[in-house]
Amino acid sequence: MTGRTILQVIPELGAGGAERTVLEMAEAITAAGGRALAVSYGGRLVGDFEALGGRHITFNVKTKNPIAMRANASRLAKLITEEGVDLIHARSRAPAWSAYWAAQRTGIPFVTTYHGAYSARSKVKRAYNAIMAKGDRVIANSEWTAGQVRAEYDIDDDRLVTIPRGVDLMLFDPAAVAPERVEGQRRAWELEPSGEGLCLLLPGRLTGWKGQGLALEALSQLSPGERERLTLVLLGDAQGRSDYVQGLMDNARALEINHKVRFMPHTRDMPAAFLASDIVISASTRPEAFGRTTAEASAMGRPVIAPDHGGARETVIEGETGTRFTPGDAAGLAASLRTLISIGPSARAAMGEAGRRHITANFSKRGLQAATLQVYSDLLGGVAKARV
Repeated sequence: MTGRTILQVIPELGAGGAERTVLEMAEAITAAGGRALAVSYGGRLVGDFEALGGRHITFNVKTKNPIAMRANASRLAKLITEEGVDLIHARSRAPAWSAYWAAQRTGIPFVTTYHGAYSARSKVKRAYNAIMAKGDRVIANSEWTAGQVRAEYDIDDDRLVTIPRGVDLMLFDPAAVAPERVEGQRRAWELEPSGEGLCLLLPGRLTGWKGQGLALEALSQLSPGERERLTLVLLGDAQGRSDYVQGLMDNARALEINHKVRFMPHTRDMPAAFLASDIVISASTRPEAFGRTTAEASAMGRPVIAPDHGGARETVIEGETGTRFTPGDAAGLAASLRTLISIGPSARAAMGEAGRRHITANFSKRGLQAATLQVYSDLLGGVAKARV
């Protein structure tokens, strides 16, 4: 990658898995001797991107206005020429159209990444989504995502590559988290000190499909005796969904479990948050394309309960690193809770250790970086030979 300039295009650089991957690849590109550029509408991760050695250019590539998208293509083509960009990598549909047109004008390779699958209920929507399958290489962030792409589009196997999301194993390392951080987290959640009571943690923004309501229902299905030592922490920001949050609180009161539930805002110290818990829950009612929560929780040595769909089938090994339940089934989630509670702390610790081994072997940030750099190198090598 020495001397190569890679341009990533994404709607915004705010919070999210795709955004985090932009930063991870900026780190990898600069470490390999290349230049990392990104175009987006901006966001709170711009400073982090630039701290990694990248250069960010701000303009509105998140717009879906066809005229603006064409104008963005011209701006991108100009940027490609001025900056000597060798390859453009798009991570979302609207900017992907602009990036595709710019790549065609300038003759550079065009790469896309599916950070999730897209629904298409009409021919127009399917045509709009199809841009993500037009890359010279099309990256899927899990085998589940790759299967969805194959089912929807006629795409050659030599163009579609699966590169799973990666966990930063230096950041998400139990040995790197001081006990004071963990106990501070438990105090913030108004929990008993570690070893007294069990904390069930469900991280994720507070929105219906993340399954917070399902978790409340499952908790209510446990007997009062089973619930006695349990506390459920719903960790995430409402992002303006105050009515939804109020509905959850009302439901907890109606189920007479409100004293067992904590509503807590998102924390930047997720490694400590995972260690402050005993069991981590994912309850998404729609398939997660990868499932960052399950992978990071396993990396931190925590047993995981997850729905049996999407990327969780790859990150959670049934009976070894945690357990899976039928999606949307509160009784199934309650049964999974009983299982992990009843096996005791030693067995849960063994599951957590198996989880870290699984994530380390298959879902590391360095693995993602190396595989993506290889995609870039393969395309750039081919382009270079073709131009000789």
